[in-house]
Amino acid sequence: MAGARAIPRAECVWVERVEEDGESRDGLWGDVGALELSECTGGGVPEQRTEVRACWTRDALHLQFAVWDTDPWATLLERKALLYTEEVVEVFLDPAGDGEGYFELELNPLNTVLDLALRRNRSGFLKDFGWVCEGLSTGVRRTQWGWVGSWKIPFLAVAAEPPAAGAVWRVNFCRIDRPKGRPRELSAWVPTLSGTFHSPRHFGALEFSGPRSAAASLMARPVVS
Repeated sequence: MAGARAIPRAECVWVERVEEDGESRDGLWGDVGALELSECTGGGVPEQRTEVRACWTRDALHLQFAVWDTDPWATLLERKALLYTEEVVEVFLDPAGDGEGYFELELNPLNTVLDLALRRNRSGFLKDFGWVCEGLSTGVRRTQWGWVGSWKIPFLAVAAEPPAAGAVWRVNFCRIDRPKGRPRELSAWVPTLSGTFHSPRHFGALEFSGPRSAAASLMARPVVS
């Protein structure tokens, strides 16, 4: 249709396994391409950079956020705390791709998690803070340039069955940066061109690619920094 907005697409790379032994799980993955976040309201370059990498195994979606930050901070330590009132990175997942409901997962620099489900109603979206992403595993590592957050999101926590190769989920990857003494900055893989991330029509498309060959089935390996 003329004038239709192109949906940004990214590949979610198949890997045989993801290393989860201490520092390895929190390192940057050298074999997986990075998605760069843009300033959310205008699409420009944000003050502080964020990269996201995505890959998948048979049972889970694995994500790495590399967060450049001169002064990362957070105080909230309890799961289900309102992390978005401080500095945080966020994942939005709509496995069905219909825009009628989606999951929101947040992680702060202290490795605290907020998970909730949203379902469309007459007035917008109803937030269900009682939903728990069963089996979710996260990790945080501080670096000289900021911090790295890792996620293992079991497919069966957010979908009836794991995706097949070629499946597409609608997703967005976001960050709230609150530098002290300055206004907050929102950044996103797909900018919503507004002051909120809650716009599923702006979610991008994440395609799950299958193994190209036995030799090309990668193990996600950290880049030591």
